[in-house]
Amino acid sequence: MARLRKAAKLWRRPESRAFAESAMVETGGDVFLIDPKELFAADLPLEVELGAGKGDFIIDRALHHPERNFIAVELSGVVAQMLAVRCGRAGLANLKVVRMDGRTLVNLMLDAESVSAYHIYFPDPWPKERHQKHRLFTPFFVENLARTLVRDGRIHVATDVREYGEMIFGMMEAGGFIRTDEAAEGCFRTGFGRKFAAAGKSIHAGVFRRPGRVEESVEKRKSR
Repeated sequence: MARLRKAAKLWRRPESRAFAESAMVETGGDVFLIDPKELFAADLPLEVELGAGKGDFIIDRALHHPERNFIAVELSGVVAQMLAVRCGRAGLANLKVVRMDGRTLVNLMLDAESVSAYHIYFPDPWPKERHQKHRLFTPFFVENLARTLVRDGRIHVATDVREYGEMIFGMMEAGGFIRTDEAAEGCFRTGFGRKFAAAGKSIHAGVFRRPGRVEESVEKRKSR
């Protein structure tokens, strides 16, 4: 409740709304495609964070990588508003906010080979069996991650739930992705990541590469 009151108070300030409007992408009406070329002044490689929360990771990354464009995706209305205010205040021309379910964005709204990297940190594990249908990762979702990624694009993913991590990593590899030895960029730079690390909780993270050639993915599957 305290967060809701804080968010409502922040949203009532005209300057806060102005900041938010400068960063938020309008997705109502007849919007069926999000075209990065229409969102940003410069046509640069695009990175997308699904479930960006308050933007701790992506704001910092956009600041330090002006040679790339960024989209922060958040479903919660309250959190998306706070995220948009923070992004707008940062004054970064290469960062936009989209309020949307990450599955909708990836499965329906993005064009093929339009994203250079996805950041997916601590998605809700939906631990109860009857709720697992709500999990972000499914074979269809992984298929669309591959569809929307450029060749050699990366998926950075982390979770604090070992069973969910094993399921995600297995699904990624089954979908033709190749696990690299890289560190997930935002693993310890999100709010959840810092919280879990401070509590000494195990974090299961990985970076997966979309093969540069279709043949590479096919040969990998045949070798199993």
